[in-house]
Amino acid sequence: MDNLLSVFLFTVVMTITPGPNNIMILASGLNFGIKRSIPHLLGIAIGFPMMLIAVGFGLETAIKATPAIHTFVKIAGLGYLLFLAYKLFTTVKQKILGSGAKPLTFLQAVLFQWVNPKAWVMIFSGVGVFTTSANIQEATLLLALSFFIAIFPCNGSWLFLGSQMKKLIKTDFHYKVFNRIMAILLLISVFPSVIEI
Repeated sequence: MDNLLSVFLFTVVMTITPGPNNIMILASGLNFGIKRSIPHLLGIAIGFPMMLIAVGFGLETAIKATPAIHTFVKIAGLGYLLFLAYKLFTTVKQKILGSGAKPLTFLQAVLFQWVNPKAWVMIFSGVGVFTTSANIQEATLLLALSFFIAIFPCNGSWLFLGSQMKKLIKTDFHYKVFNRIMAILLLISVFPSVIEI
């Protein structure tokens, strides 16, 4: 891995562009605020690099040997994302604030990475492009570190944006419209994965 700048640019672009993590952290920022959403952000920051290391250190071989594993993870992930999109679509501010609803916990966000279709695309792209058979472990660790560093400002900016949207989104109707738009964007973000199944 001679080109560290290329690796870092790849990780920044992959983490800042829209996808399930960013859409969910944006909605969490609006609905729960920054402080209550920090465990969610930390779960992404720890969970994704852990998943990348697991894949780079051997899980990729198992998935290639048994494609059914990847298909199962994909279907489970899409099912979970459909459930999250439904929950977002049917949620309004009063329901969120009055029903004991909570943002994703640290552990939920860590586990979510394993069913996030964009996370799999990011990992297979990164491992495929930036590693060779001679440097796979070192390159995987560097990729994981680069993602860990990029996640805080990139996903964090989506969280901040969501929290700032509270100034614009004040009525139950606005919350309902926002959450429905986020649900639709979440579905759109996983549509390419549905086509591949």
